[in-house]
Amino acid sequence: MQTPLTLRRWQRAEYDRLVDLGVFQGEPIELIGGQLVVAEPQGSYHASAITKVDYALRAIVPPGWIVRLRRRCPSTTNRSPSLIWSWCQDTPGTIGHRIRRTRRLWSRWRNRASTFDRTRKGSLYARAAVPDYWLVNLVDGVVEVYRDPEPDASAAFGWRYRSVTRLAPPATVAPLGFSGERIAVADLLP
Repeated sequence: MQTPLTLRRWQRAEYDRLVDLGVFQGEPIELIGGQLVVAEPQGSYHASAITKVDYALRAIVPPGWIVRLRRRCPSTTNRSPSLIWSWCQDTPGTIGHRIRRTRRLWSRWRNRASTFDRTRKGSLYARAAVPDYWLVNLVDGVVEVYRDPEPDASAAFGWRYRSVTRLAPPATVAPLGFSGERIAVADLLP
Protein backbone atom coordinates (compact mmCIF):
# COMPACT_ATOMS: atom_id res chain seq x y z
CA MET A 1 0.00 0.00 0.00
CA GLN A 2 1.36 3.42 -0.98
CA THR A 3 1.46 6.22 1.59
CA PRO A 4 -0.46 9.32 0.40
CA LEU A 5 1.58 12.43 -0.32
CA THR A 6 1.61 15.19 2.24
CA LEU A 7 1.90 18.77 1.06
CA ARG A 8 3.94 21.17 3.17
CA ARG A 9 2.58 24.69 3.17
CA TRP A 10 5.15 27.49 3.19
CA GLN A 11 4.79 30.36 5.61
CA ARG A 12 5.29 33.93 4.36
CA ALA A 13 8.29 34.48 6.67
CA GLU A 14 9.98 31.29 5.41
CA TYR A 15 9.43 32.26 1.82
CA ASP A 16 10.63 35.84 2.33
CA ARG A 17 13.79 34.48 3.96
CA LEU A 18 14.51 32.25 0.95
CA VAL A 19 13.96 35.20 -1.39
CA ASP A 20 16.34 37.33 0.71
CA LEU A 21 18.95 34.54 0.48
CA GLY A 22 18.63 34.56 -3.32
CA VAL A 23 17.27 31.01 -3.58
CA PHE A 24 14.75 31.99 -6.26
CA GLN A 25 17.02 34.48 -8.04
CA GLY A 26 15.66 35.06 -11.54
CA GLU A 27 12.80 32.58 -11.14
CA PRO A 28 9.24 33.85 -11.51
CA ILE A 29 7.90 32.21 -8.33
CA GLU A 30 4.79 33.25 -6.37
CA LEU A 31 3.63 32.13 -2.95
CA ILE A 32 -0.10 31.49 -3.22
CA GLY A 33 -1.98 29.99 -0.33
CA GLY A 34 1.20 28.42 1.04
CA GLN A 35 2.22 26.81 -2.27
CA LEU A 36 5.02 27.85 -4.62
CA VAL A 37 3.65 28.53 -8.09
CA VAL A 38 5.53 29.50 -11.26
CA ALA A 39 4.21 32.94 -12.27
CA GLU A 40 3.12 33.82 -15.75
CA PRO A 41 5.78 35.86 -17.59
CA GLN A 42 5.00 39.45 -18.45
CA GLY A 43 5.30 40.24 -22.15
CA SER A 44 5.02 43.56 -23.98
CA TYR A 45 1.24 43.19 -24.45
CA HIS A 46 0.87 42.61 -20.72
CA ALA A 47 3.08 45.63 -19.97
CA SER A 48 0.94 47.77 -22.29
CA ALA A 49 -2.16 46.73 -20.34
CA ILE A 50 -0.53 47.74 -17.04
CA THR A 51 0.39 51.15 -18.47
CA LYS A 52 -3.11 51.74 -19.87
CA VAL A 53 -4.80 50.90 -16.56
CA ASP A 54 -2.31 53.07 -14.66
CA TYR A 55 -3.07 56.07 -16.92
CA ALA A 56 -6.83 55.50 -16.75
CA LEU A 57 -6.84 55.33 -12.94
CA ARG A 58 -4.59 58.36 -12.52
CA ALA A 59 -6.90 60.36 -14.80
CA ILE A 60 -9.88 60.00 -12.42
CA VAL A 61 -8.11 60.66 -9.12
CA PRO A 62 -8.83 64.24 -8.01
CA PRO A 63 -6.13 66.79 -7.18
CA GLY A 64 -4.63 66.34 -3.73
CA TRP A 65 -4.63 62.55 -3.98
CA ILE A 66 -1.57 60.38 -4.51
CA VAL A 67 -1.67 57.22 -6.64
CA ARG A 68 0.78 54.42 -5.93
CA LEU A 69 1.35 51.34 -8.06
CA ARG A 70 2.84 48.39 -6.19
CA ARG A 71 3.65 44.89 -7.28
CA ARG A 72 3.41 43.29 -3.86
CA CYS A 73 0.17 41.73 -2.64
CA PRO A 74 -0.61 39.79 0.57
CA SER A 75 -1.07 36.54 -1.31
CA THR A 76 1.86 36.84 -3.72
CA THR A 77 5.42 38.06 -4.06
CA ASN A 78 6.67 41.14 -5.82
CA ARG A 79 7.38 38.99 -8.88
CA SER A 80 3.66 38.51 -9.50
CA PRO A 81 1.73 40.03 -12.37
CA SER A 82 -0.82 41.02 -9.72
CA LEU A 83 -0.72 44.72 -9.03
CA ILE A 84 -2.27 46.97 -6.47
CA TRP A 85 -3.18 50.56 -7.03
CA SER A 86 -3.81 52.53 -3.90
CA TRP A 87 -4.76 56.11 -3.68
CA CYS A 88 -4.86 58.28 -0.61
CA GLN A 89 -5.53 61.84 0.34
CA ASP A 90 -2.65 63.29 2.32
CA THR A 91 -2.73 66.24 4.64
CA PRO A 92 -0.86 69.18 3.02
CA GLY A 93 2.79 69.25 4.07
CA THR A 94 2.78 65.66 5.34
CA ILE A 95 2.67 63.69 2.10
CA GLY A 96 3.17 60.03 2.79
CA HIS A 97 2.96 60.38 6.57
CA ARG A 98 -0.60 61.01 7.74
CA ILE A 99 -3.17 59.45 5.45
CA ARG A 100 -6.82 60.38 5.85
CA ARG A 101 -8.29 57.85 3.48
CA THR A 102 -6.93 54.99 1.39
CA ARG A 103 -8.69 53.09 -1.38
CA ARG A 104 -7.35 49.99 -3.05
CA LEU A 105 -7.91 48.23 -6.32
CA TRP A 106 -6.27 44.95 -7.19
CA SER A 107 -5.90 43.89 -10.76
CA ARG A 108 -4.59 40.86 -12.58
CA TRP A 109 -3.80 40.48 -16.24
CA ARG A 110 -3.88 37.18 -17.97
CA ASN A 111 -2.65 36.39 -21.42
CA ARG A 112 -5.06 33.49 -21.17
CA ALA A 113 -8.33 33.11 -19.26
CA SER A 114 -7.62 31.54 -15.88
CA THR A 115 -9.96 29.89 -13.41
CA PHE A 116 -6.98 30.00 -11.04
CA ASP A 117 -7.23 33.80 -10.83
CA ARG A 118 -11.00 33.69 -10.51
CA THR A 119 -11.17 31.01 -7.84
CA ARG A 120 -7.95 30.64 -5.86
CA LYS A 121 -6.51 34.17 -6.07
CA GLY A 122 -9.97 35.71 -5.98
CA SER A 123 -10.68 33.78 -2.79
CA LEU A 124 -7.45 35.05 -1.21
CA TYR A 125 -8.23 38.66 -2.17
CA ALA A 126 -11.76 38.32 -0.80
CA ARG A 127 -10.35 36.88 2.44
CA ALA A 128 -8.01 39.90 2.65
CA ALA A 129 -11.13 42.13 2.43
CA VAL A 130 -10.08 43.68 -0.89
CA PRO A 131 -13.35 45.34 -1.89
CA ASP A 132 -12.64 45.86 -5.60
CA TYR A 133 -10.79 43.13 -7.57
CA TRP A 134 -10.53 43.49 -11.33
CA LEU A 135 -9.29 40.82 -13.70
CA VAL A 136 -8.30 42.38 -17.03
CA ASN A 137 -8.87 39.48 -19.40
CA LEU A 138 -6.69 40.20 -22.43
CA VAL A 139 -7.85 37.09 -24.30
CA ASP A 140 -11.57 37.89 -24.24
CA GLY A 141 -11.13 41.67 -24.26
CA VAL A 142 -13.18 42.19 -21.10
CA VAL A 143 -12.72 43.44 -17.56
CA GLU A 144 -14.12 41.17 -14.86
CA VAL A 145 -15.11 43.15 -11.75
CA TYR A 146 -15.37 41.27 -8.44
CA ARG A 147 -16.96 42.98 -5.43
CA ASP A 148 -18.61 42.32 -2.08
CA PRO A 149 -16.32 39.77 -0.40
CA GLU A 150 -18.11 37.29 1.84
CA PRO A 151 -17.32 34.07 3.71
CA ASP A 152 -18.05 30.89 1.75
CA ALA A 153 -16.90 27.55 3.12
CA SER A 154 -16.95 26.02 -0.38
CA ALA A 155 -14.49 28.60 -1.79
CA ALA A 156 -10.79 27.76 -2.12
CA PHE A 157 -9.73 29.84 0.90
CA GLY A 158 -13.10 30.19 2.60
CA TRP A 159 -14.08 33.48 0.92
CA ARG A 160 -15.53 34.59 -2.40
CA TYR A 161 -16.95 37.65 -4.12
CA ARG A 162 -20.72 37.94 -4.15
CA SER A 163 -20.84 40.27 -7.17
CA VAL A 164 -19.15 39.39 -10.47
CA THR A 165 -19.59 41.50 -13.62
CA ARG A 166 -17.96 41.04 -17.05
CA LEU A 167 -17.66 44.31 -18.95
CA ALA A 168 -16.70 44.79 -22.59
CA PRO A 169 -16.32 47.99 -24.59
CA PRO A 170 -18.20 50.36 -24.79
CA ALA A 171 -19.14 49.79 -21.10
CA THR A 172 -17.70 51.87 -18.29
CA VAL A 173 -16.67 50.99 -14.74
CA ALA A 174 -16.28 53.04 -11.57
CA PRO A 175 -13.73 52.10 -8.90
CA LEU A 176 -15.44 51.85 -5.51
CA GLY A 177 -13.17 54.55 -4.10
CA PHE A 178 -14.39 57.07 -6.69
CA SER A 179 -17.87 55.91 -7.62
CA GLY A 180 -18.65 59.27 -9.22
CA GLU A 181 -15.87 58.77 -11.76
CA ARG A 182 -16.21 56.36 -14.69
CA ILE A 183 -13.50 54.66 -16.77
CA ALA A 184 -14.19 53.33 -20.25
CA VAL A 185 -13.42 49.59 -20.41
CA ALA A 186 -11.74 50.28 -23.77
CA ASP A 187 -9.24 52.49 -21.88
CA LEU A 188 -8.22 49.50 -19.75
CA LEU A 189 -7.42 47.21 -22.69
CA PRO A 190 -4.42 47.51 -25.05
